[in-house]
Amino acid sequence: MIEYGYPIKVEVTMDSIKIKAYAKINIGLDVLRKRTDGYHDVCMIMQTIDLYDTLTIKKAQNKDILLETSLAYLPCDQRNLVYRAAALFYDTFAPDHGAIITLDKKIPVAAGLAGGSSDAAATLTGLNQLYQTNLSLEELMKLGVTLGADVPYCLLMGTALSEGIGEILTLLKPMPKCEILLVKPDISVSTKYVYENLNLSTPLVHPDIAKMRKAIEEDDLLGLTSCMDNILQTVTVPEYPIITEIKEKMRELGALTALMSGSGPTVFGVYDDHKSAEKAFRHFNNSYYGKQVFLANPYWPESESERRAVRK
Repeated sequence: MIEYGYPIKVEVTMDSIKIKAYAKINIGLDVLRKRTDGYHDVCMIMQTIDLYDTLTIKKAQNKDILLETSLAYLPCDQRNLVYRAAALFYDTFAPDHGAIITLDKKIPVAAGLAGGSSDAAATLTGLNQLYQTNLSLEELMKLGVTLGADVPYCLLMGTALSEGIGEILTLLKPMPKCEILLVKPDISVSTKYVYENLNLSTPLVHPDIAKMRKAIEEDDLLGLTSCMDNILQTVTVPEYPIITEIKEKMRELGALTALMSGSGPTVFGVYDDHKSAEKAFRHFNNSYYGKQVFLANPYWPESESERRAVRK
């Protein structure tokens, strides 16, 4: 049983709701095997960060779904996970009103930060609250996995071990406190391409997820950063050398480690002091490396944050 309920903060009125959709990074990412259904079995440690999109959902008089976004190039139909999440909710529960959904996008698109999955998770959570369908978190996660493997985690949030195709989740102790610098270079990476070109039949150094988990349990940031790794870098980095350049520059600027998130191309650096993180942020913000640069912190749902404070 999940220990806490709806983790995404919401502001609700009678006919509308405003909700945040938080990004994630992969502290560690291993791929174990390709399945007969075409998916891959993975073993990952995921962490929510306090970079977020904002969705406003309003009841409509008709039964249509209307999606508007802050980015003109984003589709507003079935190609968008927000629209598909809303359509899934309406097909399942057939509420009396439609929805007008406004997506204010801050998480970089196609960046390895699960922005689309998080938006879908927030849509399901928001509609569940707005229409008082009273689905539990587990029920929302079962619904969400039909939209994508990352959606259940984006509903759960926090620090979690992710297995199977990403839908088997185990809550962990929170990641040690740190600051996280994110740099997305001006390139796009196809997740499908990365997984299709990951050759698991060749000798590969697999990330030590068990060692990372132990470091988290011991609240050991140095121990954690010493073993963080992402097996998908073996595909993405040779194609895009700028990722290596960003990682090396982050370390020069004081990062304990630097790693690609997901299938990329976003790189994140982990810092144990604010001054170094800020200095690195200013450098990348004024460099050619990053099209989008953010400074963030690990984020946990409110009840998990309270438990963390008690443990400290």
